[in-house]
Amino acid sequence: MRVLIAGAAGQVGQELLRLAPERADIVAMDRTSLDIADASQVAAVIARVKPELIFNAAAYTAVDKAESERNLVWAVNCDGVANLATAAQQAGIPLLHISTDYVFDGTGQQPYSETSATGPTGVYGASKLAGEQALVRQCTRHIILRTSWVFGAQGNNFVKTMLRLGGGRDKLGVVADQRGCPTSAASIADTLWSLAKQFETQGTLKWGTYHFSNAPACSWHEFAVAIFDQGLGADLLDRVPAVDAIATRDYPTPACRPAWSVLDCSKLKAAYGITQPDWRNELGKMLAQLKSGQAEARLASAQRVVVKDLDEAFQANSQDTLAKASKF
Repeated sequence: MRVLIAGAAGQVGQELLRLAPERADIVAMDRTSLDIADASQVAAVIARVKPELIFNAAAYTAVDKAESERNLVWAVNCDGVANLATAAQQAGIPLLHISTDYVFDGTGQQPYSETSATGPTGVYGASKLAGEQALVRQCTRHIILRTSWVFGAQGNNFVKTMLRLGGGRDKLGVVADQRGCPTSAASIADTLWSLAKQFETQGTLKWGTYHFSNAPACSWHEFAVAIFDQGLGADLLDRVPAVDAIATRDYPTPACRPAWSVLDCSKLKAAYGITQPDWRNELGKMLAQLKSGQAEARLASAQRVVVKDLDEAFQANSQDTLAKASKF
């Protein structure tokens, strides 16, 4: 089964490549080769690649910067998803798309289910919700996978920021009144590949919106403390800074963050048997990768199979860009 990965250079995209089944037939494209905001390019790529399944890991995710770049954010997170959905529907191809906890307003006190009322409070969340709505309207066979607080060995994320800051400061203040579930990019990729395998076996999926995150819930402050403790244990830090718990009001940002981002993932478990990994274990795996230097090695390896030019994909032999196996 041929799988097209859009957004292959991002956190989740890189993990989709790293964790792909050995015999997977993949065309992985980053923004240089597939700008999903360009409807004609999307249609041309899908028509030529002829995938049997599409993963959309492409997104504009700079939450604060989004407040001042609304047009660009909307072009990627809404129009881009609509372009993929339209082309996928016309070609009869299922589309698996990653979304976010930021579609909710954060005023809840119980985990959000897939049917909970949405109410994004910033440009990023609003654009992601609009993208979801476009996908539902325009592509019958789709999965929307909402997730939260993503971290991984590649890209920029909270874990890497804490390691960088913690190595040079004696004290840090971290927000303690926002709660959610840190989620490794690797576990998201594993979930998507699990769905792909079921689709290949069964020829269909239980289409719709699902929630997936790691567990348990914590605050950013609790997450930071765990990062420093595990970072010290992994010899990525020489010492652990003092971590003060602060309120959101003490750390103003351009975008308003949800105070409550905990997702109810029971629907995914019931439908597919997919459970929530413990984020503390996932964090340990990530830190071990950083320590060993495997993250950089994987990034270099993955970049070799990201298609920079569509012609490259069809000139490559079986050892290069495309695997030629029919099943995984």
